[in-house]
Amino acid sequence: MSAAMLRLAARRCLRPIATSTALPSSATRTTATRTISTTARRAADPWLLPNMPGHLEKTTSPPDAPAPEPLPRPGESVEKMRARLVYQSRKRGTLESDLLLSTFARERLGDMSEGELREFDKLMDEPDWDIYYWATGKKAPPARWEGSRVLAQLAQHVKNEGKVVRRMPDLS
Repeated sequence: MSAAMLRLAARRCLRPIATSTALPSSATRTTATRTISTTARRAADPWLLPNMPGHLEKTTSPPDAPAPEPLPRPGESVEKMRARLVYQSRKRGTLESDLLLSTFARERLGDMSEGELREFDKLMDEPDWDIYYWATGKKAPPARWEGSRVLAQLAQHVKNEGKVVRRMPDLS
């Protein structure tokens, strides 16, 4: 940018202002300059943070919403289901859910029975934010999930009573 353009830009951003209003005749009048902001006002952030009241309201599923219908997987072995659930727990769509579910899957999926795996599979069909708020205790789970052993284990995992620093598990 040339020097002339810089001077022009400086003149546009600066304007004289009076530092005093009613001055006695013996006082001298001084002027100073201040910058005028040329940036637009910020709009409200459309992406609310989790655990804020506005986010809870916007991500609440209707109480009368039916349970999601899982995809039929005829003939799927237990080992194949376990491998699929490891992948699904890591690739949810929100980092919060990814972190909670993938670390839970790494720690508990290997020891789950076939019935618990099927229950975890049904839980994975629920919306991400519902699982997140049920597991963190911010919302009560619907009647179909009350008494769920897997959801109780997930809620216990989320409490992180050992204060373990968690990170996404490796893919291998």
